Amino acid sequence: MLRTPTGGAGPGAAAAGDRLVSIGTVLSQLRDEFPEVTISKIRFLEAEGLVEPRRTASGYRKFSPQDVERLARILRMQRDHYLPLKVIREHLDALARGEQIRLPAPAGPSRELLDGAWDGEGGRPTAARLGRAELLAAAEVTEAELADWESYGLIAQAEGGGYDAETVTVAKLVADLGRFGLEPRHLRAVKAAADREAGLVEQVVAPLRRHRNPQTRAHAEATAKELAGLSVRLHAALVQTALGLRLQ
Repeated sequence: MLRTPTGGAGPGAAAAGDRLVSIGTVLSQLRDEFPEVTISKIRFLEAEGLVEPRRTASGYRKFSPQDVERLARILRMQRDHYLPLKVIREHLDALARGEQIRLPAPAGPSRELLDGAWDGEGGRPTAARLGRAELLAAAEVTEAELADWESYGLIAQAEGGGYDAETVTVAKLVADLGRFGLEPRHLRAVKAAADREAGLVEQVVAPLRRHRNPQTRAHAEATAKELAGLSVRLHAALVQTALGLRLQ
């Protein structure tokens, strides 16, 4: 039986020859597919018993390749099927027993819509909307929490009603931050900064979006996505620099 560095063994034990990595490395590996994932999200999934990394003698988490793949599977179930953690745990247990599982059809907007299906008018992509009940179920939050976040402008319905798919991510992140004592009033500055960054991106791509050529308008959306990704990475790097933290 394989032993952990602290002397224990269990589901988190790695196979011989597996290279164990830190939580920061896990974050880097996952962010190509899941750009919204955070350290706190990984720790939360660990606290819920969905992944069990090993611990060094000094208490640092160490993840095996199997742990990373398990995390990716969990995140895909949440992103693509909006499954609650209880159901995800049941699916993982069934897979561990060698059983076949059937996942529901992907929920929310399709990948084609998210990648830019044009409405033919303003040059902006259209996307399927979530109802209020769907948002509450997907984000695993209460009506009172959602109403509180809306009162502070952290979450808002789209024009014409309903919520876009990204609102689920916002709701989950606000909930994650809340477990550290950060209340909606504390996050208004973050929302204001995001609005300013979005404004900068809009200034760059606005001339392209007004172009008569559909291909040019499509290029505008791709440019906006790339700029948004760079902005998020810059923001994360600046926060880490300001805090002077090194991920362990």
